[in-house]
Amino acid sequence: MDALPHLPGTTVKNARETHLRIQHRAEASASLVFRGIVLNVVLAILKFSGGILGGTYALIADGVESLLDVFSSTLVWAGFRVASRPPDADHPYGHGKAEPLAAMAVGLVILAAAVWIGVHAVHEIITPHRVPHWATLPLLAGIVGVKWWFSRRVARLGEAEGSTGLGAEAWHHYSDAVTSAAAFMGIAIAVVCGEGYEAADDWAALLACAVIVFNGVAIFNRALGDVMDTAVPLAFENEVRAVASAVPGVSGLDKCRVRKSGLSHLVDIHVEVHPQLTVREGHEIAHAVQDALLRSPLHVTDVSVHIEPAPELE
Repeated sequence: MDALPHLPGTTVKNARETHLRIQHRAEASASLVFRGIVLNVVLAILKFSGGILGGTYALIADGVESLLDVFSSTLVWAGFRVASRPPDADHPYGHGKAEPLAAMAVGLVILAAAVWIGVHAVHEIITPHRVPHWATLPLLAGIVGVKWWFSRRVARLGEAEGSTGLGAEAWHHYSDAVTSAAAFMGIAIAVVCGEGYEAADDWAALLACAVIVFNGVAIFNRALGDVMDTAVPLAFENEVRAVASAVPGVSGLDKCRVRKSGLSHLVDIHVEVHPQLTVREGHEIAHAVQDALLRSPLHVTDVSVHIEPAPELE
């Protein structure tokens, strides 16, 4: 990694090992996203077939959303591929920002999908059409089950990795499950109640748009927070402080700033040491703090340490 030659050998080794772990996590996340792409292609084909043969716009709209899922998932997959690259001369802090940027794009795609589905649902409500075929119901039930299961799988990995991109991907799969569930209820009402309830599935699709918009806004805001370097939760900052405080020679801590960059964290910390220490001794403590944070399970890939004299020891 060209970005690290100025660091001592031990710190360089720890930084490389940390970035290698980040790379493996990004590649594993990209692999799961790719399986989601394949799943969405299959489901889109099933939805379009069922919607055309069963005479239900809600299922066709669901198929369109699955195609949008393919597009947005491809963005997330590409984001993870870029984020997995190690630091270089042009990107000394790595390429982690590619992940939240991809998540922002997913949020915009979700909002666009909600608008498209809403407009066409209104058109179908005011346009007379026949009652959907009952055979679309078991198809939708299966789709809801598969999508719910996959969304939870992606969400669990996203929570474990602290990934905004996987969180966006999980919400997108969840949104698809919600629209399919809404379509199921609407079609069930139309089939059971018959004449006069032909548009029930279209009303269901319109209702699902509200859920999709909510998810889209939430995903976009979370990703925007990562891009804008929003502060990490206080509990995480306290964990960073605890690791640094445990290093021998550290008398106390002053400032501690942590920002998220994709699957990793960047730390800027002010460490207090005994004021009578030599510059070399303070320098060694600073690198000990760097090494401790890089070796920790907190996914820290870059540490900037500022040494200050402990006021109570002066």
